Amino acid sequence: MASAISANKAELLAIANSVASEKMIDKAIVIEAMEEAIQKSARNRYGAENDIRAKLDPQTGDLRLWRVVEVVEEVEDYFKQVDLKQAEKIQPDAKIGDFIVDPLPPVDLGRIDAQSAKQVIFQKVRDAERERQYEEFKDRSGEVVTGVIKSVEFGHVIVNLGRAEGVIRRDQQIPREAARVGERVRALILKVERNNRGPQIFLSRAHPEFMKKLFAQEVPEIYDGIIEIKAAARDPGSRAKIGVISHDGSIDPVGACVGMKGSRVQAVVQELQGEKIDIIPWSEDTATFVVNALQPATVSRVVIDEEEGRIEVVVPDDQLSLAIGRRGQNVRLASSLTNAAIDIMTEAEASEKRQKEFAERSKMFEEELDVDETLSQLLVAEGFAELEEVAYVGMDELAGIEGFDEELAEELQSRAIEALERREEAARQERRELGVEDALAEMPHLTEAMLVTLGKAGIRTLDDLADLATDELIAKKREAPRRRDSAGGPPRRQRSEDKGGVLGVYGLSEEQGNEIIMAARAHWFEDEEPAGEGPADNGEAANAETSQ
Repeated sequence: MASAISANKAELLAIANSVASEKMIDKAIVIEAMEEAIQKSARNRYGAENDIRAKLDPQTGDLRLWRVVEVVEEVEDYFKQVDLKQAEKIQPDAKIGDFIVDPLPPVDLGRIDAQSAKQVIFQKVRDAERERQYEEFKDRSGEVVTGVIKSVEFGHVIVNLGRAEGVIRRDQQIPREAARVGERVRALILKVERNNRGPQIFLSRAHPEFMKKLFAQEVPEIYDGIIEIKAAARDPGSRAKIGVISHDGSIDPVGACVGMKGSRVQAVVQELQGEKIDIIPWSEDTATFVVNALQPATVSRVVIDEEEGRIEVVVPDDQLSLAIGRRGQNVRLASSLTNAAIDIMTEAEASEKRQKEFAERSKMFEEELDVDETLSQLLVAEGFAELEEVAYVGMDELAGIEGFDEELAEELQSRAIEALERREEAARQERRELGVEDALAEMPHLTEAMLVTLGKAGIRTLDDLADLATDELIAKKREAPRRRDSAGGPPRRQRSEDKGGVLGVYGLSEEQGNEIIMAARAHWFEDEEPAGEGPADNGEAANAETSQ
């Protein structure tokens, strides 16, 4: 573009149309970029202090240049102001305070000005192109797209999507999959972010959602909504599990996903580089779904702890290795599929655990309630595990135990309440010895036992408690599934996935945690005493002390 201004009208419009068509952006944006470039170049000629405007007619190609000046009584800035006498020569009806237009003659651009104008136009067009790319892809997260591998940089695969580029980061690739420049590749749009260098389109071939979308492409019943994939879990490149359900009783969801002679599932397997896929019937009943999820292993019994969010699965001794899978893969995928922590144990281990729990609970009741061994064992056999259950269960339920009467039930409840009070008093004494403030005991939902736990964690004042986030207070410690030791020993538990909250073992809800934290922070927001209603100095001192 040797001279934007000296170019004839047809050339200007031709340039605008060509750029808009090539970059697939609005012609008005290109015209605006040209006007901005001409303005910048004109200021270089007439002086950068001038407020110079340019207007290019998108229909005729006519170009106008003018300077905007303010009409004032006394001129202070000769570049942007004129007096009334001069203004009337330009615009006869000009008045003080008006902004008037002073037409300027077109100028021919030199080589440097033309290059500068070119850069302005290119930058403007580039910004518009990036914005167009972002608008095109921002709402397409979760969609499968096909592109051509452009390059591989530091292990990340750059994919040409036609109108934009995406990246498959190393952790979103299928392990051991070779990426060759020029090959076509399918991937899931994971997320789209704005960036100074243009939109960042993150792709994935390892996400479970990618596998679900592939099944939707291969299985018409899934695409039509007759069959639904309710859950999916993957160990990319190795093995995966999906839970499917049919909304039409006449269609088998597993059979439909497998296809004739496995044709449908094999198409997905090939796309995922040989990843083995277990297709499992989904069930609303958690225990049934867990049993299905652990296939091909046989399960003897499932025990669900809803409060802790854990599932205990008992399998025959010869099924343990199969249930856990190589390197814990089977139980790990089943845990991810059911969204619950799964403990795998053999019949012998389960029996040993039950006997140990039975003995521990019997001993506790025997000591706390001051009863004989037979009575304590009878309570445990009837399903009682904690003193609170004995203290606050309905009298009819307790008296209904074989061999019990109402008088015995009342006595047991009375002793249970006394034992709980003893525990509370002992915990209160320990809490005070730890230096935990009495103010913490006034917080909702906190028991003396919880306060002792807080004290041992170094949380002894309202400010200590108020500084915590809710997750830091109540989050449960999540542990990885049990797996077999690499040396062939008994199953062992992996390290915890996260540290958990200080009171995570007490099963407090998120709502309760929020109430505790907000109550602890309440003193931060107390209004200061109005002037004249108390010694202000004391309030300031208290505030200063709190802030420390």
